[in-house]
Amino acid sequence: MQVSAGNGASQLCLFEQWVQPGVGAPTHWHSVEEVLTVLSGTAEMWIDDDSMTLTAGQSLLVPAERKHGFRNVGTETLHINAVLASPIFEAVFDGSAEPVRRWLPAAP
Repeated sequence: MQVSAGNGASQLCLFEQWVQPGVGAPTHWHSVEEVLTVLSGTAEMWIDDDSMTLTAGQSLLVPAERKHGFRNVGTETLHINAVLASPIFEAVFDGSAEPVRRWLPAAP
């Protein structure tokens, strides 16, 4: 985590992920837009039923409330940068009744 409500942000959540081959983020959605950028490696990313392969330097804009996810389809570690238009990471995963919330503001 680089930027979130947890360290004072009011509009954005910015974080990096390092993902081993064969794994990634399962299908989920956010109430805000997200931009996923591949820093190194190869990712299969999907929005609803459309999938694409992205490599270093490529980004995907995920519209708010659209189901999406990704996985590392390469042989090296996938390094991804993610930016959400909210200071709190909140996602609803397929099959889950409650959203997952992370990087909340620190308690007073």
